[in-house]
Amino acid sequence: MQNIPGPLREVVEQLSSLPGVGPKSALRIALTLLKMPRERANGVGQSIIDLRENLCLCQECACLAEASPCSICADQTREANQLCLVPEWDALLAMEDMGVYRGRYLVLGGLLSPLDGVSPAHLEIDRLRRHLRAGHVTELILALGATLDAEATASFVKNMVESDHPGVNVSRLAQGIPMGGEVKFMDRETLKQSLVHRQKM
Repeated sequence: MQNIPGPLREVVEQLSSLPGVGPKSALRIALTLLKMPRERANGVGQSIIDLRENLCLCQECACLAEASPCSICADQTREANQLCLVPEWDALLAMEDMGVYRGRYLVLGGLLSPLDGVSPAHLEIDRLRRHLRAGHVTELILALGATLDAEATASFVKNMVESDHPGVNVSRLAQGIPMGGEVKFMDRETLKQSLVHRQKM
């Protein structure tokens, strides 16, 4: 890697810092970019800049959007009494891809993980409390997956809701999601069955 020109090495180092991209893959991507016509390579670079400048977090659900509120939160036909809690935005996309759920969402921004230093203060717990205090939510659906961190997060949220909002039913995705599974990796039919047969906690 030391023998390649500095500018190319810089791009390779930046790319290889991305999740799932090793040095060899980063070098292949960088060389592909180098072989592209200048206009196309510029377009790739500009789209990355635009990604940061043109996206925001929805103030209602904390998902990535072009405007706040996002299109889901702005949709008046969705059920305001159902709130689905997901760990990350890609889990929301997986849930929406089913085409079954018609309630609202809240993106938690991760899962509790004491070993990694992720506490409730790092997540959108305050936003969740605001939604519950508003009084519209009658069912909170936990779509957090089946990992140990997901279980810890589900237990924390369930205890909080039972303590502060006893009128809200807490349910979770049911059959089909194996232990250790994550929502974003589930196929559409598995997610659909898990939602339809969700269990009260």
